[in-house]
Amino acid sequence: MNKLSITLSFLILLISYASHSWALPNCSSSPPFDNCYGSHTFATGNTYVGEWQNNKYDGQGTFYWSSGAKYVGEYKNSKRNGQGTFTYKSGDKYVGEFKDGKQNGHGTYYYLADNSNKGDIYKGQFKDNLFHGKGTYRWVSGAKYVGEYKDDKKNGQGTYNYPDGTKVVGE
Repeated sequence: MNKLSITLSFLILLISYASHSWALPNCSSSPPFDNCYGSHTFATGNTYVGEWQNNKYDGQGTFYWSSGAKYVGEYKNSKRNGQGTFTYKSGDKYVGEFKDGKQNGHGTYYYLADNSNKGDIYKGQFKDNLFHGKGTYRWVSGAKYVGEYKDDKKNGQGTYNYPDGTKVVGE
């Protein structure tokens, strides 16, 4: 009897979830879009594919810039909000939290472009697209900094570990 109750509860939850997101009707062929799933290509060449609410991107979606950049994740009122992945034209990638269209909260920035930072990774806090708060920066050389950042710069307490194993702790 207990297994039946659990199974029924799970099915009700699954149906409830499915009716929210997966059951959105297709959008009409042109805006305005409301409570639907569809795509629109703008005059700039940029394209959005995903959920719409009140003629705004709202819910899960993917935005493709004509420059080659791409964002896959959550939207609220046509702004990146929630979890997502932003891939830059250069190839660099940010995976993490967004608020009001910017990298805000916890995330990981991968340096993947062919430049002097290729292979480096920053994992930590962001504020308005900048390293801000506690974070760890790992260089491809094996060096690592763990500490505080402010406005994209090391600021405050931190520990720098050199590839040879030596370490500097300070401010």
